[in-house]
Amino acid sequence: MSMSHLYGRREEEEEGVEIESFEVTDWDLANEFNPERRRFRQTKEQATYGIWADKDSDEDERPSFGGKRSKDYSTPVNFVSAGLRKTAAEEKQQDKEEGSDDSEEDAPAVPPPTRGIAPRKLQMVNNFRGNQSQRFAGGIQSGQGIGTWEKHTKGIGQKLLQKMGYQPGKGLGKNAQGIVNPIEAKVRKGKGAVGAYGNERTQQSLQDFPVVDSEEEEEKEFQKELGQWRKDPAGSAVKKKPKYSYRTADELRAKGKMVSRNMAASAGELAQVKVIDMTVREPKVYYSYSQIANKHSVPDETTPAMSTRDQKGSGFALPELEHNLQLLIDLTEQDILQSARRLQHEKDVVVSLSHESRALQSRLEAEQDAIQKMEAVLALVERFPSGETPPGEGPTLQECAQIFETLQTDYYEEYKMMGLADLAVAVVHPLLKEKLHSWEPLKDSAYCLEDIGQWRAILESRDLRSSGPDSNMDPYHRLLWEVWIPVMRMCVSGWQPRMVGPMVDCVTLWAPLLPQWILDHLLEQLILPRLQREVDNWNPLTDTVPIHSWIHPWLPLLQSRLEPLYPPIRSKLANALQRWHPSDASARLILQPWKNVFTAGAWEAFMVKNIIPKLALCLEELVINPHQQQMEPFHWVMDWEGMLSPSSLVSLFDKNFFPKWLQVLCSWLSNSPNYEEITKWYLGWKGLFSDILLTQPLIKEKFNEALDIMNRAVSSGMGGYMQPGARENIAYLTQTERRKDFQYEALQERRDAESVAQRGIGSGVPTNFKDLIQAKAEENNIVFMPIVAKRHEGKQLYTFGRIVIYIDRGVVFVQGEKTWVPTSLQSLIDMAK
Repeated sequence: MSMSHLYGRREEEEEGVEIESFEVTDWDLANEFNPERRRFRQTKEQATYGIWADKDSDEDERPSFGGKRSKDYSTPVNFVSAGLRKTAAEEKQQDKEEGSDDSEEDAPAVPPPTRGIAPRKLQMVNNFRGNQSQRFAGGIQSGQGIGTWEKHTKGIGQKLLQKMGYQPGKGLGKNAQGIVNPIEAKVRKGKGAVGAYGNERTQQSLQDFPVVDSEEEEEKEFQKELGQWRKDPAGSAVKKKPKYSYRTADELRAKGKMVSRNMAASAGELAQVKVIDMTVREPKVYYSYSQIANKHSVPDETTPAMSTRDQKGSGFALPELEHNLQLLIDLTEQDILQSARRLQHEKDVVVSLSHESRALQSRLEAEQDAIQKMEAVLALVERFPSGETPPGEGPTLQECAQIFETLQTDYYEEYKMMGLADLAVAVVHPLLKEKLHSWEPLKDSAYCLEDIGQWRAILESRDLRSSGPDSNMDPYHRLLWEVWIPVMRMCVSGWQPRMVGPMVDCVTLWAPLLPQWILDHLLEQLILPRLQREVDNWNPLTDTVPIHSWIHPWLPLLQSRLEPLYPPIRSKLANALQRWHPSDASARLILQPWKNVFTAGAWEAFMVKNIIPKLALCLEELVINPHQQQMEPFHWVMDWEGMLSPSSLVSLFDKNFFPKWLQVLCSWLSNSPNYEEITKWYLGWKGLFSDILLTQPLIKEKFNEALDIMNRAVSSGMGGYMQPGARENIAYLTQTERRKDFQYEALQERRDAESVAQRGIGSGVPTNFKDLIQAKAEENNIVFMPIVAKRHEGKQLYTFGRIVIYIDRGVVFVQGEKTWVPTSLQSLIDMAK
């Protein structure tokens, strides 16, 4: 708020003098008693000039509720200059000066009148400046009258200034500088823009900021650059001194290297290019791109001809001479650059030749070493016997082996590169043939075995995999094929197959040293045909030597290769068994060795066709007589138990023995029998069967049927008179036999489990129906376990989940309401879930 609003203002003009009046008006009183009333907005001019602002026509009037007063943009713009607060050192210097010049301090300096300000306002401005100069120049030093209004306030402004380092009586800022005098304005000469009339700094700014203005230097540089485009910027009276540039040969070569490095084309192509420079005032001809590149590399450089030509009033103007001199300079530069290039090229050639010389020297040393090694190898090779060497004078087989070992250990690269292993064909083969000429393999199988093993370690290559006699055969394989195989071929051709021992021993002894294809050739092409011919000539009825004695020793070596011999052997054995009777035990001795040689299917078919009919006929002829029993036929049949499968033997007894045996038992029980004799007779016949047969369900069923017949006979009193204690004896016998059956069944299950564990099939494919049920139970998370001491008709009972089952002949029986019902495996799983 300005001072005119606080105290009021009255202006009277008497003889050009402005008089201020500080009367208290009614408006001032109303303002004091009602400070929150609406106040009018202060104008920009009032904020600038304060009490010296122009008085409006409606100033005395109080503001109303109308809108904002519109601004008058037609009035001229006035500028008020301020000052800067001087530093403490400058104030001390000024105090000393003011002490000597007190008269000058009382008269305020009045600046020149400002253009565009009215006379009355000009007078106000002068008064303002005078007062301000008095206040800032003289009053600040003593600190009187500044901030006196703060006594009516809380003094927060003074406190804030003091916190920021302000000291009363000094200016603001780090060095106590600040605005002291009002800023002076400088009037331009015309209506041009800023800077059009030169520097616009006032005397006050030069005093307050005595710093060299960079604009003056920029102006000088601008005038200097502007003068370069004139013919004579300094006038005709001043002569421009020519500027000379000097370049050494090293600088020229360095610059030429830079230019040649930046150019894409080769120097030979660029040297033939003619370039005319039309960018200068006078066209200039260049004979290479390097010259025009050098023209732009030094921008300050000017040719003497151009500088001389630009001078006015010069009496020395010879353009032809200048051209010739410039041409000579350019040619000299080109000569220097070409010489530098040639020198660099020669240096590169020297480096390349030195590198090539070192490479050739190292190669020469390597060649000399190779020559020395080749001479040593040649000396070793010359020790081998040649065609001109007399027999018996050359090195032995052992010495040749040592030479080859030396070549492999000391000269391995030459040995492999020149293929010295092939020398064995010409050197070792004759010596080995001579040594094996008198060898008899069947008499001395180990003859020459160590020599062949030594040559295998020397000649056999691990890289080659020969599979037959061809040109790329390994040297060791060729040695065996050409030297050892002919000897064995002659031996096998005169060999008797029934004399199997020596030949089997010889082949077994030499097999580790033989390649697989040579061993296969020996067995398949030489030995197996001899065995086939001997089998064709064999007659089982007349031959006293069993055929298995000279065929089975070849099983470890020939294995499945003997399969073609088995059908003729089975055919001849079948023909020999046509007139055979079970009482002849020689047939079993002949056939027993072949049980594990023939396949299971072929053996079973052979037994069913040739043996079982004879045994069935023998059982049919058996007469069962409890009082006088002939047991020979039964023993003849039981002797074949290990040769026949249990199922075939059970079927044989079921059809040809048990019907007659049960019939004799029934007839005996119907004629007042002696039960002790019947019990002994029952136990006697049951004791003739092995444990394996007794565990078979059909055999157990037949013997249980016999017990049931005896129990019924005892219970019904059939046959009239019955001995005392017979019923108890038969009951005890029945219980005892049932207990034995349980033991046999448990024994059989244990044997099955052991066989499964030995074959390692416990976690693989199920071998019987019980294992299959157990596997399905594990897959479906169903408990499957036997019930202890629970059986049904001799069958073990199992729990399958919540269902009770038992297994009989591969069929699952489930316990129903009244009887046991057979069911499928999937239905069993569904019921258990």
